[in-house]
Amino acid sequence: MELDQAIKERYSVRQYSPKKVEREKLDELLRISQMAPTAANRQPVRVIVVQEEQGLDKVAKAARVYRAPLVLIVCADRDAAWVREFDHKNHLDIDASILTDHMMLKATDLGLGSVWICRFDPEVIRAEFRLPASWEPVNLLALGYPAAESAPSKMHTDRRKLEEYVYYETV
Repeated sequence: MELDQAIKERYSVRQYSPKKVEREKLDELLRISQMAPTAANRQPVRVIVVQEEQGLDKVAKAARVYRAPLVLIVCADRDAAWVREFDHKNHLDIDASILTDHMMLKATDLGLGSVWICRFDPEVIRAEFRLPASWEPVNLLALGYPAAESAPSKMHTDRRKLEEYVYYETV
């Protein structure tokens, strides 16, 4: 699949088939995550693969994951991330987001659906998965095969015009 096509076809899937994601496809997603750039190549991102029922139940305590058969908990190690010296901005959230986007688009290429979840209780994730103190859970990526009735919402195609958010520098 061409990149443009994956970007256009990808939508937030909120209804999943119970079919499990094959190990080969999971491995491809994780391999593509290795290619994601990170600030100063510090590679602070940590991914927890959750696919067993007990683990999915733990994630469900923190967020609605739409019964996806696979959830990736995307974290970043605060101590390993690059920090901009001027304002001390830690780039862990940016690094984790780039990696998540790479996996989300690859999932589309593999015929999988996904939804990027930021509305979750990080303290529940920390406790349930006993995260090290320096690991910050940034987002959840729910993955699986879309259910037959799954379809893009209006938000998928309702986009602002470029003129509404692109500004060209003028001298």
